[in-house]
Amino acid sequence: MKTILRFTILRSPFKYMALLIFMGLASGQDLKAQSNYKLNAAKENLIRVSGKSNVHDWEMTANNPTCEADFGSLAGNENVPKTLSSLSFSVNAKSLKSEHSSMDTRTYKVIKADEHPKISFKLSNAVITPISKGKFSVKATGTLSIAGVSKMITMQVNSTVNPDQSITCTGTQRVKLTDYSIQPPSFMLGAMKVGDELSINYNLTFKN
Repeated sequence: MKTILRFTILRSPFKYMALLIFMGLASGQDLKAQSNYKLNAAKENLIRVSGKSNVHDWEMTANNPTCEADFGSLAGNENVPKTLSSLSFSVNAKSLKSEHSSMDTRTYKVIKADEHPKISFKLSNAVITPISKGKFSVKATGTLSIAGVSKMITMQVNSTVNPDQSITCTGTQRVKLTDYSIQPPSFMLGAMKVGDELSINYNLTFKN
């Protein structure tokens, strides 16, 4: 019995060593499976904010947003990411432009662009649902910050894995100005009054 016990003790360190090596390799694979994606330089990457007024609809567009996302590896036949573990997004408030510079100036004042120059979103949780090969939806919950006020929102994002393995995300998010302590502005001595609800449309393509 003593001989057998001594033999087992001598051999066990090798078993533990092999187990540790295996676990290390598995951990390394998990790390490699997670890919950091950033927005490419395409002109199509834009944010469009639109709304209504008592006179006519209006629209502002922002180019060159910045965003990073950690998508998981693409899964088998579906060719869609398994996970989205993090995503951070921001756009300069003063990069929003309309067809009228006077409206831009008033908008920057209303959203306190000098005090809070960034409009941003930070992901807290995401659920990916495959739709078809190379297509999936993301239910993304996180914090949207506008004019120094942060609110938890949930976005439904439509996503496509492109042939070059880049990922394009599109969608529309509706927000109310008053939820962010912003009083809907008026223009032309009050003749034009902007509605409380806005639509934020985005078209973003990520490359790793």
